[in-house]
Order: sequence, then C-alpha cells, then structure tokens
Amino acid sequence: MKSDELETKAKAAKAASRKLAFLSTEIKNKALLNIAEAVVTRQDEILAANKVDYKQAKASGMNEAMLDRLMLSASRLKAMSQDLKTVAALPDPVGEIFEMRTLANGLQIGKKRVPLGVIGAIYESRPNVTIDISSLCLKAGNAVILRGGKEAINSNMALAGVAQQSCLQAGMPNGAIQFIESTERSVVNHMLKMKGIIDLIIPRGGAGLIKLISENATMPVVTGGVGVCHTYVDKSADLDKATAIAYNAKVQRPTVCNALDCLLVHNQIARDYLPSIAKEWGKANVEMHCDERTMAILKANDVILNEVKNLLVPATEEDWGREFLSLTAAIKVVDSLDEALEHIAKYGSGHSEAIVTEDYSSAMRFLNEVDAACVYANASTRFTDGSQFGLGAEIGISTQKFHARGPMALKEVTSYKWIIFGSGQVRP
Repeated sequence: MKSDELETKAKAAKAASRKLAFLSTEIKNKALLNIAEAVVTRQDEILAANKVDYKQAKASGMNEAMLDRLMLSASRLKAMSQDLKTVAALPDPVGEIFEMRTLANGLQIGKKRVPLGVIGAIYESRPNVTIDISSLCLKAGNAVILRGGKEAINSNMALAGVAQQSCLQAGMPNGAIQFIESTERSVVNHMLKMKGIIDLIIPRGGAGLIKLISENATMPVVTGGVGVCHTYVDKSADLDKATAIAYNAKVQRPTVCNALDCLLVHNQIARDYLPSIAKEWGKANVEMHCDERTMAILKANDVILNEVKNLLVPATEEDWGREFLSLTAAIKVVDSLDEALEHIAKYGSGHSEAIVTEDYSSAMRFLNEVDAACVYANASTRFTDGSQFGLGAEIGISTQKFHARGPMALKEVTSYKWIIFGSGQVRP
C-alpha cells in the first residue's frame, strides 16, 4: 500500500490545507472541543488499543523509559482532554496583523499571520503526540500528516480515528488529519522527499530518528527533544530550595527530556548540600554517578553512606553529556560559576538548564550566558513543556535557533505574509 497510501493522503492533506487557512475560529474550536470530549468518552476503546501495544512492546524488551512514554491511562487521557480545551481557549493566531507602519511615501505596510500549510510529524512511542500535534496544527490552520512508530500503531490509530471523526462532526474539511497506517521504513523516506506538498517536518523521538530526518529531508525540519539537562547549585543557594528543585527535576518523571541528568554543586556548599540531596534521592532509588569529590564527601558521612551506599557509582567521562531517561544522575563538584558555565557549554544539549542561587548577579549571568532553549533561575527544569508554559500543548521542544526554540505551540506553526495598502503609489 505503502507509497500509494502516503501519496493519496498527502494530496488530500494539501487540498484540505487550502480550506483550513480560511476556516473560522468557531469551527476550529468546535473540532478541538469535540476531540476533548471524545478522548474521555471513548477512553475504553483507546486504552484497549494501548494495552495491546504496551504488552507487545514489553515482550519485545522495550526499556522502561520508552514503555512509560508509550503508556496511556485514564488520567493521561484526562490531561490530554484538558490540554485540548486550553488550546481551544487560546487566541487564534491566524489573521493577526502586526508591525503595521506608514512609510514616507504613504504606503501602509505590515505583516499578517498565516498557516504554514501541511505539517508532517514522524514520531516514536508517544501516542499523546498524535493529539498534541493535531490540535495545534488545526487551531493554526494547518493540515497534518501523522506517521507514528510501529510500537504504538494501535494506540495512534485509535486516537487519530477519534480526532478525525470529531473534526468532521465540527465541519472541518475532510483530510485535515491524515494518519499513515503503514509502519514500513520506506514510507518515512518517501515523506522526506515530498517537498512541495509537506511544508515542514517535525520529528519526535530518539537521536537516531532525528539524525535520519535532519540529514535526508528536502523540506525544513524542526528538531529537538534530546535533553541533557543540568541543575547548578550555587554557593549562595538556599539549600532546602535546592534539594526540592533537584529532587523534582530528577524524580517527578525521570523518563522525559526535561528531567535532570547532571547536578553541579559549588564546592563551598558541597559538604552541606550533597548529603541532603543524596538522602532524598536515595528514598527514590536514584543511582548517583559521582565524581571523586562528591564520592569523598558522601563516603565521609556515615549516616548518609549507610542509606545510599548501594546507589553510589564512580562517574566516568561518558556520564557527562549523557541523557539518562531513568532514575540515574551524574554529580560533579565545581569551584565556581565559571566552571559550571563551561561544563554546561561543553556537555549540554541546548534544552533546559537551571541555577539555584540567592545571588542576583549570579542568576543573571547564568540566564544571560547559558545557550539553551529554556534557562531557569530557582525552578525545576521539568516545567519545560507547552502545557506548563500555558500554551495548551506542544508540537515539540526545539533545541534549534531557527525558526523556533523551546516548546513549539500555535505561533510557532504559523508564518506571515507582508500586506501593503496603497493609494495609487508607483515606484519612481
């Protein structure tokens, strides 16, 4: 079927995109609210499909991080529904006129926000992406072509079917959401050559998938999602605050891209702080890959050592710059803010970085000098998320600088055109 299926559905998406570009906000919002209701009322059907995928993935030996991303539950579907309602409540970006000005010759010139057209999404494991990407594309007037991984095929088909039916009931053009059922690798390769039909490709998955798409796509690609995230505890940090932040960043959901991977601690507070965070992480069975100074401090504390000694592992060079996606973290003692900044510059992935400090100048240096999509002062990196940022959902988290950075939502899936009002002007 394969290429024929893709060709047929891609052309239908292109046709739908021309109608979507001028569709009323009322119809788009009605479609989103229909989907929000359906993912809850039809949750038995969706969860049954997900159970099939989960069982097969577990039997195949999929790791815990990927299994967690694959799994759906009633609570996750409820959260998905709420995100859809949030997107529906957001202002419609399409048609926004901005930066209008009058030139010396009397021409009025400005920009008008327009959809991108057709967005292709190629993603692995996470079935929630089916709804997240669809909702944002539809609200911003784009058609979407979805190609999920084989490990989530049943879940994705169920969710896409729910979304398609909900859209048609609201009066959306047929073809606005296209789901590619074929899981053959050749379909991905074909999608990447469909310049002229697909305007933007967004990959969601591991480093291998992102590399494949970045190197082979003939249309623009927005990449990201791989997160090597640091939290630096400065010498002036409030240690209770630092413990709570580092615990949340590592433990709250360790299998996602904005979870903490490396903890950097200033040597002036290391003897006081490291036992505190080690004790808390120990309660959650976090394996700690410690540099020599960290290991020496923790081994010198008999009380803490008795509680966490089985969780302490000597760090190796490979631990710096590693995305763990599990209850594992690297820890390093540094001598200054400058050393922390150098470490992050060398090993960070440009995703999310945090400083815990009570010193304003240190906080501002960190915010100014760290080159990442999201930079925090005194907060957990776990907030890097479209929903948490008040965007309703996200198409992805871009670690690029062009054309979008960080959580991508409605405005990031639009472009603009120049509009010019004249009164008979001609160029001299």
